[in-house]
Amino acid sequence: MAVQMTKSQLIEKIAANNELAKKDVKGVLETLATIGYKELKKTGVFLVPGFAKFVVIKKPATKARAGTNPFNGEPMMFKAKPARKIVRARPVKAAKDAV
Repeated sequence: MAVQMTKSQLIEKIAANNELAKKDVKGVLETLATIGYKELKKTGVFLVPGFAKFVVIKKPATKARAGTNPFNGEPMMFKAKPARKIVRARPVKAAKDAV
């Protein structure tokens, strides 16, 4: 299984590739995240050019319903869920082609 890159490893790689201070790169990443959160809250869409488009999807509330337990086949009641917002990341074409 592949090991996920940590935030500090990402900062080190960006700093090394662009000959910048780690402190500056960390500030840019934090600013990017902050701007992204605000844009998602305000408009529901945030695009990181060349990487991904983040979209807020509104899921409606669901009622409690009867169903079958998938593990043992016994009947059970599934709880009601409130309406909620989910953030989805959709890769842009450049990111899809790079992989």
